Amino acid sequence: MGSWADTAPGRDSGSGAGEAAQADPEPPAAAAAAVAGSRIPNPPSRRIEVVAGVVRDARGRVLLTRRTEGRDLAGLWEFPGGKREPGETAEAALSRELHEELGIDAEIGAELIRVPQIYPDKRLVLDVRHVRAWRGSARGREGQALAWVPPHKLASYAMPPADRPVVAALEQPERYLVTPEPADDGVWLAGLSAALAAGARRVQLRAPALAAADPARWRQLAAAAAQRCRAAKADLLINADLELARELSVGLHLRAAQLRGLGERPLASGLPLAASCHDADELRAAQALGCDFAVVGSVKPTPSHPSVLGIGWEAFAALRESVSLPIYAIGGLGPDDLDEARRHGAQGVAAIRSLWPA
Repeated sequence: MGSWADTAPGRDSGSGAGEAAQADPEPPAAAAAAVAGSRIPNPPSRRIEVVAGVVRDARGRVLLTRRTEGRDLAGLWEFPGGKREPGETAEAALSRELHEELGIDAEIGAELIRVPQIYPDKRLVLDVRHVRAWRGSARGREGQALAWVPPHKLASYAMPPADRPVVAALEQPERYLVTPEPADDGVWLAGLSAALAAGARRVQLRAPALAAADPARWRQLAAAAAQRCRAAKADLLINADLELARELSVGLHLRAAQLRGLGERPLASGLPLAASCHDADELRAAQALGCDFAVVGSVKPTPSHPSVLGIGWEAFAALRESVSLPIYAIGGLGPDDLDEARRHGAQGVAAIRSLWPA
């Protein structure tokens, strides 16, 4: 057994039977087909609690394990862990599973995300924790292959639906800024620059009144916003305007109504594509189209519609379980809601007022 290893930067990555430092991310065809989301006509009532850990080595790589033959979703890669037994805490269950599966002793850290996911035969809740430190020599004690994967390559590994939002939670922004309508372009651009300086890394340019009233000004503002976002290495998505998104080589945020009129992904895979969704059918349409993420809400009443009740977190989680897309929660939310959002499977929160500089 080696010394305790902090996961960042870490000191003892381990090696052993079943480990593959550079593993083939491509799954068998049958396993790959299982990744796709589909409507489940008679949702099961059986609920299973599963824990998983984000284990890093000294180089910052993340450990994945491959599901063995004879199991559901065989051949797919996943974060290591297993079922939580009755009466166990999540921390105790994950510590036990990592020892049984990998032969390591782990110090369990903070929760990353809880992902509710529906499968044909069960409802699963995947509770994912950071592993703060570990010791030992990680090996596949149950015959499973292991792979140490650079974080930016995790998305190329075929995974069960519940694991995909975990990758997004590790790699993608937890805040999605939606811009307000500009009254004065200079003041608005200064606000955008301040938001980017404060750490905004995913921005939706949304100004429907301006786009309808003054298309030339809208295009000029979008070009200036794109320049600032590129300089800050932030994603910019244009609301609804496919032509302008293509012209500026930026992302596109689709309205729900636009999903029905598109038969294929309208942007190249290197540009972010998102959609606003309100029900499970729209979420499945967004996933089938190849959207990178979706936005769902309103979760709470908003200042502009205080008398309209939001759907609430339980309804949000019920929609979350129908697809494997990363999903932002929107509607009356701000940074203080991030922990609650992650506990219900959200990538994070999307907002105008609470994320735009005062």
